[in-house]
Amino acid sequence: MARNTNPVNWFEIYVENMERAKNFYATVLGETLSEMPMPEGMEAGDMQMVAFPWVEGATNASGALVKSSDMQPGAGGTLVYFTCEDCSTEEKRVPGAGGKVLQAKFPIGEHGFCSICMDTEGNAFGLHSTN
Repeated sequence: MARNTNPVNWFEIYVENMERAKNFYATVLGETLSEMPMPEGMEAGDMQMVAFPWVEGATNASGALVKSSDMQPGAGGTLVYFTCEDCSTEEKRVPGAGGKVLQAKFPIGEHGFCSICMDTEGNAFGLHSTN
């Protein structure tokens, strides 16, 4: 079945320290993250979620930082890429927010540029831009 939209609609980045991770992503991306209520049937102590912004009706995917006793953060898992106007701008914010730049901005041919970084929880993530 052909799609007219990106099939990705949700992602989760697992964290140990929610406040630290929330501050990191808010600082690097220049975005406001918001607390999410727990789904019905889940005990509040089992999981904590903070959502990335999402625009109703737009072509976008959203996700959340998730603190859960069942899932742990760390390298080697899923790599999420965040869209940027120029990934070097967000990349420059990473060290000051407590993270590390693993691979500074590099070209990926006709697809633009990427940076690979590590957050305060040990998760690798990407930054992508066309400039």
